[in-house]
Amino acid sequence: MPPPSERLQALVGRGVAEIDTPALVVDLDAMHRNVARMAEFARKHGVRWRPHAKMHKSAELARLMVEAGAIGCCVQKTAEAEAMAAGGVHDIYISNEVVAPHKLARVAVLAHQLAAEGGRLAIAVDSIEGIRRLAQAMANAHAAIDVFVEIDVGQNRCGVPPGPEAVTLAKAVAEHAALRFAGLQAYHGRAQHLRGAQERRDTIAVVIEDVVHTRKLIEAEGIAVELVTGAGSGTMVCEAASGVYGELQAGSFLFMDADYAANERDPAQPQFEHALFVKTQVIGVHKDRAICDAGHKSHAIDSGLPKVLAVDPDSELEYGNGGDEHGILRPFRGGHRLPAIGRFLWLIPGHCDPTVNLHDALVGVRGGLRSGTVERIIRVDARGALT
Repeated sequence: MPPPSERLQALVGRGVAEIDTPALVVDLDAMHRNVARMAEFARKHGVRWRPHAKMHKSAELARLMVEAGAIGCCVQKTAEAEAMAAGGVHDIYISNEVVAPHKLARVAVLAHQLAAEGGRLAIAVDSIEGIRRLAQAMANAHAAIDVFVEIDVGQNRCGVPPGPEAVTLAKAVAEHAALRFAGLQAYHGRAQHLRGAQERRDTIAVVIEDVVHTRKLIEAEGIAVELVTGAGSGTMVCEAASGVYGELQAGSFLFMDADYAANERDPAQPQFEHALFVKTQVIGVHKDRAICDAGHKSHAIDSGLPKVLAVDPDSELEYGNGGDEHGILRPFRGGHRLPAIGRFLWLIPGHCDPTVNLHDALVGVRGGLRSGTVERIIRVDARGALT
C-alpha cells in the first residue's frame, strides 16, 4: 500500500467524492476570494499586511499571500520560522519571545541566512534578560535582527505594561549593535473573539490610546518608533483605521473557522467565507442519531465543536462530542431527517489553527464541495513545529 502522501497526490484531478474521510479540505475558490478581499482591504487603508502562518503552517500558502501583496508572514515558533524559510518565504517575524540559548542560536543562524538571501527576520522581546540573551546570540553569529518591544494591551500574556517599562526595553535594544529597534508589538488576542462589533471597537480604542502614549514616551528619548504591528481577523478594521498601526497580522480570515464566524460582523470588515472543512462520512444511523467518522483526532475543540455545513435543507445537523474517532449527529431542528449511512458531510472546525496542526496535508478543491475536483495537495510544512 502506498504511503499516505502518495495516496493524497493520487487524488489530484479526481472528484471530491473520492477523498477519503476524515480529511481536511480547502475550498480553493473561497480561499482565493478571501485573499483578494484582504489584499484590497490592506491597500485601501495603506497598511502592510503580514498574515500569521501559525494558522495554516504552509509555506505554499504563505507564498501565495506574498504574491497577493503581503509583506511576509508572522510565526510564533522558531521551528515555524525555519519551515517557512525552507519553503521560500524571506520576510518573517517571530511575534513571540525566544529565550532558550539553543533556540536563540537557531534564530541567529536563520537571521543570517535570510539576510544573505535579501530577506529579513524580526523577533519580539519583553524583558531585559531576553534582550541580553538575544544580543549575545546574534553577536556570536555575527548577524543582526530587527526587534519589536511587546506591550501587553489586554491579552495578559506576554509583553510589558504600556508606558515607561517599554521605554526601558527600547533603550536597551538600541544599546546593542546587532539589534535594531523596529517598533512595537501590540496584539490583543482576547479582543478577537468578543462577539459584539461595538465591544471590539471600544476595546481596541483603549489599546490605541496605550500604544500612542507608549510611542510618544519612546520617541521623547530620541528613538524612532517606525512601526506598530498587531491586529487579528476579529479587530483588524479598528487597527487599520487608527492611523497608528502600520501592519496587520490577521491570519484566520484565510479559512474563517466557526468561532470567528460567531462574531457579529463589523460593517467595515470584508465578507470572508468559510474555506476550511473536515470531510466526514456517516458510518452509522440509529433511532435518534447518526455517527460520523470525524472525531477529535481530526479537528480541535478548544473553541467549541465544529458546525455541520448545511448543504441542503435536510442536512441541518448538530455535531456532538463522540470522542477521538466519532461525531454524534442529531437534527438541528425537529422534523429533519438523519443522513443515511455512507453520506458525506462537511464540518466547519471551531478553531482552524490547531485543526490544521492535526493534519499532514490539506486537500485543495476547485469547483466547490458538491462536485469540485482536487486541484492540489498542500503540505502542512510546520505541523508539530513547537520549538
